[in-house]
Amino acid sequence: MRGLTDGRTPGGTRRTTQAASTAVAVFVALGVSLSGCGTGGTGARDEGPAHADAVGGAASPRPTPAARASPSKSPGRVDAVRLVKADPKVSPEVKRELKPCVADEYPVDVSYGQLTDGSADDVVVNVLTCGDAVGVGSYVYREQDGAYQNVFKAEEPPVYAEIDRGDLVVTKQVYEKGDPVSSPSDDNVITYRWASGRFTEEYRTHNDYSNAVGNAPSPVPEPDS
Repeated sequence: MRGLTDGRTPGGTRRTTQAASTAVAVFVALGVSLSGCGTGGTGARDEGPAHADAVGGAASPRPTPAARASPSKSPGRVDAVRLVKADPKVSPEVKRELKPCVADEYPVDVSYGQLTDGSADDVVVNVLTCGDAVGVGSYVYREQDGAYQNVFKAEEPPVYAEIDRGDLVVTKQVYEKGDPVSSPSDDNVITYRWASGRFTEEYRTHNDYSNAVGNAPSPVPEPDS
């Protein structure tokens, strides 16, 4: 209030002007505040996997969509490397591939979500190669009696599993002779659903990719007449 009293002039002209300016400023600030509160956000976003580019220096080929429903409890951070290495259902070849890429960082993607209608989130683990991020093994672990049990595995590389609206979606890329790792000729996308205590195939999609883009020969200029 010192600003209103120190600048007093005969007739109160300056004080009245300052008071009016202050009122306008408060009104504008209030309008901006209300406008900010009324701005809508994008809503809640589902968490994706702990990508290999964060834990093993390799990029994940696909994001992980939402789980079907919220479980009664969620697991803590699972030691996926220890889980896979201790799993007798995992092949020795995949276990040999599961080694640090940099220091103690392993090439694994880990996702959590509801797949088996259990009391806790299921855990999806993808094991990748360090250099090219090629999936060599995909697994689903379900909590049973305080321990995680392997209820699904796919070990035909390149393979990658993810959670899509409560279903398990497994992508298997197909390479023809001469295909670079970054450009497979086609892939098979298989959707599994949990029923009667196991995963059953619901449907599959086959995608063929064109290799013409970027590989077409350059046009030869015609000679001047």
